Amino acid sequence: MKLVFATNNQNKLKEVQEMLPESIELLSPKDIGCFEDIEETATTLEGNAQIKANHITNNYNFNCFADDTGLEVDALNGEPGVYSARYAGEPANAENNMQKLLSSLGETVDRKAHFRTSICLNLDGKQFLFDGICKGEILTEKKGEKGFGYDPVFQPEGYNKSFAEMSSEAKNEISHRGLAIQKLIDFLKTYQPNN
Repeated sequence: MKLVFATNNQNKLKEVQEMLPESIELLSPKDIGCFEDIEETATTLEGNAQIKANHITNNYNFNCFADDTGLEVDALNGEPGVYSARYAGEPANAENNMQKLLSSLGETVDRKAHFRTSICLNLDGKQFLFDGICKGEILTEKKGEKGFGYDPVFQPEGYNKSFAEMSSEAKNEISHRGLAIQKLIDFLKTYQPNN
């Protein structure tokens, strides 16, 4: 089975391909001649994942899945949420986003937060949604050099390290994206086209 992952992030593609059974060939948008940027204009993570997956399926006629991820902070009423990548405005910049988050929280004691990934899969004319959540808290300062985005200020529940201090293997086992991808993979392993 050929499946398009609607992302231009080569590291993400490689990581997911390694997790998939050999019977599934993962393609990138570039592999099918899609070079346009797909605008994420929805107000929910699910909506943005659907926009990207539907763009590929409707315009290129491929089975496809797409994801969108947000950091939701309790004390900020779920912000930055769907706007996580552009929280501090354009141009999108992880450093500016983290600074805005830390200054928005200030001395707030309740720093509970969670990362959430939504995946939309378009397969044989049907649509399926998968979610992954990783609970934790926002640190008062950045820690670690690994990862990307908000990883240096997010500490997962039950750990005394930020995501940016963990190996990619350790992070993937507990991360929101890792959990959502695992649900997708478990579904694909048992999927029967006639269901």
